[in-house]
Amino acid sequence: MNKQQFWKQFPLGAHLCREPMPPMSELLRDMELLKKNGFNMVKLQEHWMHDEPTEGVYNFDKYHELISHAAKLEMGVYLGLTCEQAPNWLWQKHPNCRMEHKNGTKVMFQAQSTLPGDGKPGPCYDDPGAMADQLRFIKHLVTELGQHENIVVWNTWQEIGYWAEWNSGDTVCYCPQTIAFYRRWLESQYGSIDALNEHWRTPYSSFAAVEPDRGMGNHAIPQQFFYRYFLANVQMANVLSSRYNAIKEADPFDRPVFAHVGYAEVGSGEGWTYSRTQDFLGTSVYPAWRKAHHYDDFLQQKRIPKHEALLHEIWDELSYKMDYVRSGAKDGAPVWAAEYQGGPCNTDFSKGRVPSACDMRRWMLTTMGAGATAISFWVTRAEIMASESNGFSLLDSEGDTTERFTEAGRIGNMLKTYPDIFAANNKPQADVAFLVDENTFQIAKSMGFNNAVLEHYLYNLRGWYKTLWSMGIPCDFVEGSYFHAPKTSRYKTIVVPSSIAMKDSVAQALVTYAKNGGNVILEGCCGRIDEVGYAVRGEINRHIREALAVTVTGNTRVREPNDAERWTMPERTWGEYEEAGFLAGYGDMHGHCIRANMFIETYKTQNPLFTWEGKPAALCKNVGNGQMWLIGTMVGVSATAYVNEETQATVEKLMQSCGVKPNHSGKLLVQKRIAETREAWVITNPHKETITEKLTLPNNTTATDPLGGSIGQDGTITLPPLDVRVVIILFPF
Repeated sequence: MNKQQFWKQFPLGAHLCREPMPPMSELLRDMELLKKNGFNMVKLQEHWMHDEPTEGVYNFDKYHELISHAAKLEMGVYLGLTCEQAPNWLWQKHPNCRMEHKNGTKVMFQAQSTLPGDGKPGPCYDDPGAMADQLRFIKHLVTELGQHENIVVWNTWQEIGYWAEWNSGDTVCYCPQTIAFYRRWLESQYGSIDALNEHWRTPYSSFAAVEPDRGMGNHAIPQQFFYRYFLANVQMANVLSSRYNAIKEADPFDRPVFAHVGYAEVGSGEGWTYSRTQDFLGTSVYPAWRKAHHYDDFLQQKRIPKHEALLHEIWDELSYKMDYVRSGAKDGAPVWAAEYQGGPCNTDFSKGRVPSACDMRRWMLTTMGAGATAISFWVTRAEIMASESNGFSLLDSEGDTTERFTEAGRIGNMLKTYPDIFAANNKPQADVAFLVDENTFQIAKSMGFNNAVLEHYLYNLRGWYKTLWSMGIPCDFVEGSYFHAPKTSRYKTIVVPSSIAMKDSVAQALVTYAKNGGNVILEGCCGRIDEVGYAVRGEINRHIREALAVTVTGNTRVREPNDAERWTMPERTWGEYEEAGFLAGYGDMHGHCIRANMFIETYKTQNPLFTWEGKPAALCKNVGNGQMWLIGTMVGVSATAYVNEETQATVEKLMQSCGVKPNHSGKLLVQKRIAETREAWVITNPHKETITEKLTLPNNTTATDPLGGSIGQDGTITLPPLDVRVVIILFPF
């Protein structure tokens, strides 16, 4: 299979192995099993330490054999780089390439194996010599292995990040070379030290005098969060771009180059940054690895209930995360589930649930409903490394098949039958998008002694998504730096969940969007802090304040129902908390209510919408041709903690006021993928009971379930609890 043939199909792959490799005979046989089961791609992960153990001495023989065998089977090869696991000679040759912790200590860890973390944090590639040797190695590898036409894609970084807090004990990198890079970047942004001093309110004499904050804990000062922003969005992006350019320079066939994150950093703008350093971006997907959030209602029970846990996998670990990564992609670019759970999660001797065929079908179809364009499983045969032994794989340590392997192949074969639908980034733009912003994220991350501000911000954002997902309303995300993109104007509604820090440019863009006919839903604490971490007089961003003609009159913490303490901090003295309760609807919202979560903010306004103890706590105002709402609490929390139907009903009314409707009017949830002559509807039953409903099909279309499920001629369909189905809608020529 050559690259031209491959990209006409849906990529369905599996990681063959990691270093150290099992016997070659086992790998070749497993590759044949993948092919027999419908897979058209195999992933190989190279490791620099293994492949150039002595400088200038390369060992690619095993890859040549595996890639050649894949070609005989007409399989594509997805080849990933692992430059964090650098060879020992690199550290000796470039002693300054060791990263430096925040406290000034050098990172002495240098990976001797693929675990832990694929060699992370690795060398600091701000060292010119280490960077040059890395790029030389990449070019040599691509030049040699790139002669195989069935290599169809390159991956520059498996699970982007350094993970130094975990692997070496503290944040990185604070070495002189990285700090010098930081200073050059600041100069490129500000132009003069006077401009930086004016913005930051600092007294630096030159850019050479600027130091990142190295204090313990969080301080929410520019010297902290600007450096964190730089590390995530400039320094790492530079490494990604350098690898990308090296591959493009060396590849004789100019194949696509991508990277993937280990976990969608929801709330951050990193995905938007990383996707623009590559041809496209992917993400790891392990739906049964992580627990739900400890604030969630169902985790307050002694034992984790089955239905709620499996539902969490669907909406949170799959839909929420994949929608986020998809939203950050370049227009039309692929979105890969680049590392997908194939078997039980296993850490040390703690083996997780073995996925069933139902799990595999539910997971894969949900992922496709959220917009993924490829799936590559981790791994084919059970892991051999001790800390993950016998985990994650489609196949067990022995045997040629499993229930999950067979079902993954069956689903994959269906997806390959409709490449125009599933291999293209064609999920329709939603009517509603959540605004996130990297600046907001980094400031929130730098506040509080235990990251409570960031945790509450993200928990609320997650709850907003769950609220709309449960209503069957598709959602996108838009990042503040990209708010001016043409597609933003096509959203009916922008929701801004409790944006405690807000840039003036973002606030102005929101007001302009509303004036042009859009709907903006804001929450309390909106821009209480400016883009460099200083409190705003009036406790609200000035552009929002002027547009809404509003004054903040109070902001107080509010108790949890029944005096519970999931997130409530101890009082320092009397009077710091309001009693638990609800915002009461006023005027057009009479009869509706919203539970007060985390805090209550009250206002002086001529346009009250909800009140708290008789004081306005929410408002709505016409702004130009559109409308802006400001709600003085965290609305999203009520979707997952102290869940109540009243708040959900209020959000539904808000969406109706904005002209936002679900894809389907019943209890079933529908997500769509649209090609030129046909569509795929991914249908989910999130409830505890079987649901039978009639789908409203477009006129003169036919509907079939390609996986063999029944659907009536009138569009009637039946789904058991937590089942996910796909229906293909065919339009007449």
